[in-house]
Amino acid sequence: MLIMSEKQVLDVYKSIGALLEGHFILSSGLHSRMYLQSALIFSNTNIAESLCKSLALKVNNIINIKDIDIIVSPAMGGVIVGYELSRHLVKKNIFAERKDGKFTIRRGFQINKGQKVLVVEDIVTTGKSSLECFDCIRELGGDIIGEAALINRGGNSVDLGVPLVTLANLNIPNYDPDNLPEDLKNMLAIKPGSRPGK
Repeated sequence: MLIMSEKQVLDVYKSIGALLEGHFILSSGLHSRMYLQSALIFSNTNIAESLCKSLALKVNNIINIKDIDIIVSPAMGGVIVGYELSRHLVKKNIFAERKDGKFTIRRGFQINKGQKVLVVEDIVTTGKSSLECFDCIRELGGDIIGEAALINRGGNSVDLGVPLVTLANLNIPNYDPDNLPEDLKNMLAIKPGSRPGK
């Protein structure tokens, strides 16, 4: 299997109605004209497996797989991608979840001191959630060697301080709620994400 191109990935999202246009409030609290609904991708196991397998191949080309001890995904968005990548890369996977607004490792999961961690998300927008997850991992002694995601919608503005491997890098404009363009001011805003916007 060849690694899917950016166009192929976006075509898949469009084909099942997972690339939405309108006025959206993202989980970061920013506003956007475009929303990528990965939950629809994961509801189709064949499509999800194809995208995740392609991402695993790309990770394998960029990061030395032998350097990965464990995959950690921020819940909710990263859980299925992390599971699929762990299956294709043959690595253990766990997930971090929010408790009182802060990422934590629960459910008997563990990160051992010095373990090399690949963090996996579905979509990266600003990188804020990823960095919060990084803090949790580092507090437990984990060493983050990179992040993988299906799509980076923040483009060049995202800097995680580690390699970011994605199938598509987009530069979708996001807007502060106090500085919306006129067309969005006059359009009803929808919060489609997995956690409430600010």
